[in-house]
Amino acid sequence: MTPAEVCQKLQERFGNECVESFREAALDPYIVVQPAFVRDVCRFLKEDPALAFDCLSNMSGVDYLKDGKIQVVLHLYSYVHRHRIVIKVNVPRANPVMPSIESVWKAANWHEREIYDLLGVVFTDHPDLRRLLMPEDWVGHPLRKDFVEPEEYHGISTRRESLLK
Repeated sequence: MTPAEVCQKLQERFGNECVESFREAALDPYIVVQPAFVRDVCRFLKEDPALAFDCLSNMSGVDYLKDGKIQVVLHLYSYVHRHRIVIKVNVPRANPVMPSIESVWKAANWHEREIYDLLGVVFTDHPDLRRLLMPEDWVGHPLRKDFVEPEEYHGISTRRESLLK
């Protein structure tokens, strides 16, 4: 199934308010989905026999500081049909919240924890949303473009010499 056909199936199933945009000309064609629909969209993409996206191969986040948004990016693949699609979800930087998709693909569990830890996106209904890479008492989210590293952490300097000198 082509990316355009996947987008059409989503629009038929959920209506035009679900899909923000579709870009077929990209290296990896993608569909931008409204956050409120993401869990239902993912369940549909996985369970519909014509789509059968049984694999969440990657999930990541991108901070668009100038646009005031964080984008969560899902790379989906169907082993049955050998087709792929990218789903993107934009959430506001000021309140980055979206539904968890861990109930659809268990692999999303650690991906969501990493995105939460490094970018601050809160995944509602996640079964164990806590920091994964940073200490529990760390302040801030290191992959946000406006993050400023503290001078020290628990009395330990965070300064180091540049390896580029």
